[in-house]
Amino acid sequence: MSAKQKSQLVQGYEVVIGFETHAQLSTQSKIFSRAPTAFGAEPNTQACAVDLALPGTLPVMNKGAVERAIELGLAVGAHIAEESIFARKNYFYPDLPKGYQISQFEIPVVQGGEVSFFVGDEKKTVRLVRAHLEEDAGKSLHEDFIGQSGIDLNRAGTPLLEIVTEPDIRSSDEAVAYAKELHKIVTWIGICDGNMQEGSFRCDANVSVRKPGDDLGTRREIKNLNSFKFMQQAIDYEVRWQIEQIEDGHAIQQATVLFDPDSGETRAMRTKEDAADYRYFPDPDLPPLVIGRDWVARVQSEMTELPRIMAARFVADYGLPEYDASTLTQSKAMAAYFEAAAKACGQAKLVSNWVMGEVSRRLNAGEVGIEQAPVSAAQLAAMIGRIADNTISNSAAKQVFDALWTEGGEVDALIETKGLKQMNDSGALEAIIDEVLAANPKNVEEFRAGNSKALNGLVGPIMKASKGKANPAQVNELLLKKLQG
Repeated sequence: MSAKQKSQLVQGYEVVIGFETHAQLSTQSKIFSRAPTAFGAEPNTQACAVDLALPGTLPVMNKGAVERAIELGLAVGAHIAEESIFARKNYFYPDLPKGYQISQFEIPVVQGGEVSFFVGDEKKTVRLVRAHLEEDAGKSLHEDFIGQSGIDLNRAGTPLLEIVTEPDIRSSDEAVAYAKELHKIVTWIGICDGNMQEGSFRCDANVSVRKPGDDLGTRREIKNLNSFKFMQQAIDYEVRWQIEQIEDGHAIQQATVLFDPDSGETRAMRTKEDAADYRYFPDPDLPPLVIGRDWVARVQSEMTELPRIMAARFVADYGLPEYDASTLTQSKAMAAYFEAAAKACGQAKLVSNWVMGEVSRRLNAGEVGIEQAPVSAAQLAAMIGRIADNTISNSAAKQVFDALWTEGGEVDALIETKGLKQMNDSGALEAIIDEVLAANPKNVEEFRAGNSKALNGLVGPIMKASKGKANPAQVNELLLKKLQG
């Protein structure tokens, strides 16, 4: 076991996590009816006879939902089944008017695939088992202050794509990184709006612990995690709780649990069902879903450039490290910002450093997206161009960037008005160096005696005498030349 693997152990236990994510597909109508899917409508105003399972109604497959499933499969490198089957998942719940949910079981539409992401600077890959189409249930509304409950069937029949992973995740950090990457993929290709607060992107984490080398432990499923922050808190608490139970001699019981953000704890909702409890059988009202290769090819031809393809292109075309390329493709807007600046100034790595560093820091502080950045890609490119041609130093560039961010303006004009242009006149610089050497004979003597650190005691006064305008690289070059001569 590697050092990194050992560091992921919690009190001597290995954490094992698998994910099930429900992505609400961005169709205008439901998966088996023409009823609308808009969020926030008055209760029970967007449920038609098909959604209510009234006698004589029959489901009709939404072509747009199928195409969005194909897009996800292509984005994660999965196999698109040429023929898949819909099944009835039978269970009783007040917000499920049919008494069953139409889903896919034995033969899903998307099979396999993988999602890669970074945790820090370490690349991880999670294997996908499947992604299958299904309909959402309604929603139970509880008014505790009047002691009543109601049912809103607006969500009933809303198209979902359930994306299931292998149990490849080993920490809450990996879980959050995976969820963020999947969220990026589905929003990037436009199959889901990713709104976690509205329930468009809901994650369930199956968590278990075991001693390294043992069989998989008993899992407990944390349902409906609707923020990345709560996801991490819920998994961390659940891991600690399971370890405490095992250490106290108790067996873990398979269960479905909910996370309470107020208490920071998970609590059992019900014992976890197995597939046999749902009595799956093929839905007699829906024929097999047949997807021809020509259909897949057409969908693929109409898709936007995928983030993993774009990241690979950034590595190949701009010579970026893989980590940089992955970070810059976290959103279409950030990727476009980087590429526009890189093309304008021809300094891709410098642009990457600034976008990942100062630009991102300020965006995060202001809690805004790069679309709202007050410094445009063209302005950033112009400033970086002035760093590259030695017009300004890195420290001066920070002053220019701050002015651009807070005041706006034009790069060259700001450099002039603030007096930030570097001194590149070697004659003037040599005169300053001569004065500093004459004033600091002890440092000169120590350097020539072999103390390389004495150089710092000379560079500082030179930069001060030049009012910070001297080119540091030129200072070092001329200073060493004089000292060694």
